[in-house]
Amino acid sequence: MPVNSPERRAWIVLGGIHLLNHTAPRRHDDPLVLVGVAPQDITAPGNTVVVRWNDLDACPTQALTVAGSKLSQTRLIPGAELFVQGTAGPALHATIGTPAAASLVPLCYLTEAPDGYHAYAQIHFFPEDACFIRSTPSAIRPDPVEDLHWLEPVLEAHNASALQLNNHKRSYRTHFAGTELEIKYNLTPGTDIWATSMDLLKTLRTGGLDGCRPEYRDEFQANFTENHLFDVTDPKTEEGYASFVRTVNGGYVLKRKWYTEDAFARREELSPVLDIPQSDFEEHLRDRLGLEVRAMPPFRRVRYDVHCESVYTGHVYGVFFDHCSLLSAPDVVLSQCELEYRRTRSIIEHGPTGVVPEMERIDGWLLDYLTANGLADQRTFYSKRTFLRDALDAHPRLASRKA
Repeated sequence: MPVNSPERRAWIVLGGIHLLNHTAPRRHDDPLVLVGVAPQDITAPGNTVVVRWNDLDACPTQALTVAGSKLSQTRLIPGAELFVQGTAGPALHATIGTPAAASLVPLCYLTEAPDGYHAYAQIHFFPEDACFIRSTPSAIRPDPVEDLHWLEPVLEAHNASALQLNNHKRSYRTHFAGTELEIKYNLTPGTDIWATSMDLLKTLRTGGLDGCRPEYRDEFQANFTENHLFDVTDPKTEEGYASFVRTVNGGYVLKRKWYTEDAFARREELSPVLDIPQSDFEEHLRDRLGLEVRAMPPFRRVRYDVHCESVYTGHVYGVFFDHCSLLSAPDVVLSQCELEYRRTRSIIEHGPTGVVPEMERIDGWLLDYLTANGLADQRTFYSKRTFLRDALDAHPRLASRKA
């Protein structure tokens, strides 16, 4: 059956939360509710599915026990009435009874694909929506869904990854630990990075980038920081930079990057928060870390982060809109857009090899977007260190104002 076939079916499976977290033993008369929905996934099998209750039409629902006995005839329940403030609505109470309905949650999203059924485990459940990620690495045979032949492999798959699926930080992993993968685009001077980030976010929300959506419940972040960057200058040992970044609660995080030339991949490391005065920064680098450094002009960084999640792989990419200005010369500005791999939300092992090709696809789309809006017309790897070096070359007076 083609992925986009109008005959393709999907279900949201509701059941007691104890079937996921094992806070009570499973009983043969535990109820399940099969909620038939239009396919909510744009590809099968993919990685991520988000279901918004108010977007669902009237859904055919049928209640069964986990042993397969029918508890009700099929009835239509509007999607918006399935749950009320995150608890089962009156129609579900009437279907399976109030005691069982009290602990009812979405267990999984089940969808048909050409090779059988695929299941997606529920990782977040809110009054407005729920998020699911694929938990079955291979298809389950396509027997009638009411036979519940899929239930045991679905619960086993969830149980095998329970630590990843049942905790607050659900199923995040990071490929390329300690390495930053990043493409940059120098923006037209005067770019309004707030307006641009909001427009890009709206474009992603409305499906402007095929296969990608704003990251579920973490689609946007704002950053306002002060940076004190030191150029690491000893080519016999190491090169790159060390930058002290002011934190909200005081103190500084030391960001280290190792590279000789501006590039796509750079080694990166962040320290715990350091409680040292600005006057001791250079001494800390020279005496504690043994680095040969040159102080660069401090700068303020305003950055708006749009997080983009691939529904195919669960990889999350950041599109950052950046405005850096020197504290001692606010008219000296670097304005950039950056595309960076951030993390992956998946329990299916896609491996790191797919990250770079997916980044390349997003890079092509993003460059077209920036070009169409008159914001940038080429990609680059132009770094903050190079910007500060160029600023010192162009404005020698800044060399005496680097404190």
